[in-house]
Amino acid sequence: MAYHLPVLATQSVDALAIEPDGVYVDATFGGGGHSRLILERLGPRGRLLGFDQDEDALANAPDDERFTFVHHNFRFLKRFLRLHGIREVGGILADLGVSSHQLDVAERGFSYRFEAKLDMRMNRQGEKSAADVLNTYEPEALQEMFSRYGEVRNARSLAQRIFAERHRRPILTAADFLAVVEPLVRGHRARYLSQVFQALRIEVNDEMGALKGLLEQSLEMLRPGGRLAIISYHSVEDRMVKNFFKTGNVEGKVEQDDFGHIHRPFKTPLGKAIRPSEEEASRNPRARSAKLRVAEKPTTSVVGI
Repeated sequence: MAYHLPVLATQSVDALAIEPDGVYVDATFGGGGHSRLILERLGPRGRLLGFDQDEDALANAPDDERFTFVHHNFRFLKRFLRLHGIREVGGILADLGVSSHQLDVAERGFSYRFEAKLDMRMNRQGEKSAADVLNTYEPEALQEMFSRYGEVRNARSLAQRIFAERHRRPILTAADFLAVVEPLVRGHRARYLSQVFQALRIEVNDEMGALKGLLEQSLEMLRPGGRLAIISYHSVEDRMVKNFFKTGNVEGKVEQDDFGHIHRPFKTPLGKAIRPSEEEASRNPRARSAKLRVAEKPTTSVVGI
């Protein structure tokens, strides 16, 4: 079984407009599919750094002297680029989806399809597991998590049921959690469970906090003319990316100078988001919700009315 099928692979790498001698970052190395395409376009003096906090990804690192594997979360982008003597890069690519490997290995605890401990940590050295969240969060925090990150319509009822059931016995495995969730399933079962598990995974790994850090540091670390390509799968993260490209902050707060000119930190060379083709979505169902957005750091300040 393949570790992971890269989503929008050609489109995202094309969007970086790679220069053979440039320095690039694959912020979500995973199975290495995007990285291999980047390396194909780099010359002998080009350089690529691949970030991944999951130690399992190290086994996929290519034997190529131009490639450096960084076993850390991309939220530490600036720190590790500086550590490797890099002041700026020509492009950064990030695929924000969870890898097929993580979903398909039962003991990682990412999927409701397997009986396993509720883990969901992308970095297995992390302090907080999914079971920790379910057994310690107050109902209000659980409701916010399921509503915001999973768009679960009955998030309040779900949070209250978790709170009540965990006092009878701890929720430690996928089977424990399913027993709590099943009576509240609304609509299509697989979709509902996917939304619930997605919300839990996002919370465990602080994915939105990490994305905010990546975006802010990317703006600083890109050279003028450098490009940032982000593939998102969830409305919250896509909104953060879209807002940042437009305004320089994830909240979308518009900044103006004394003359009313709006500060625009990026150009968007491809315009609207790019979606997978029907053929790719059919071949790889996990690509169906993907959106690719691309931004370019201008060589001069960009303002608008």
